[in-house]
Amino acid sequence: MIKGRNSDSYQLYTDGAARGNPGPAGAGAYICRPDGDVVAEIALYLGETTNNVAEYQALLAGLRRLVELKAREVCIFADSQLMVRQIEGQYRVKHPNLKPLFEEALALLKKIPHYTIGHIDREQNFEADRLANQAIDER
Repeated sequence: MIKGRNSDSYQLYTDGAARGNPGPAGAGAYICRPDGDVVAEIALYLGETTNNVAEYQALLAGLRRLVELKAREVCIFADSQLMVRQIEGQYRVKHPNLKPLFEEALALLKKIPHYTIGHIDREQNFEADRLANQAIDER
């Protein structure tokens, strides 16, 4: 976790949801400061897609906003172990639908000087999960 209180330090929580796989899907991104102040809540309806695509779309939505905010330090938390391990370089991206999303994520991450990414349990990812499901519910 980033301990700094710089005005350009953030925490990003992301989650994707699909009801069916594939099925109606949503992406949620929750951005806050290290002290917990909420910066942004993003809920995007994605149409019919898979949960893995939804996970990446949530990450991309959060990263785009952070680049707009000129973030310099970001701690990223996600409950998709597959996506986290792929971003870390531990797993290869094999599925052709995920490759362009993965590449876009890496390109956005290059615009953020300092970041970490880590896997968290679903229970710790309540806000992003809420936003992803809200996107599906409100479509």
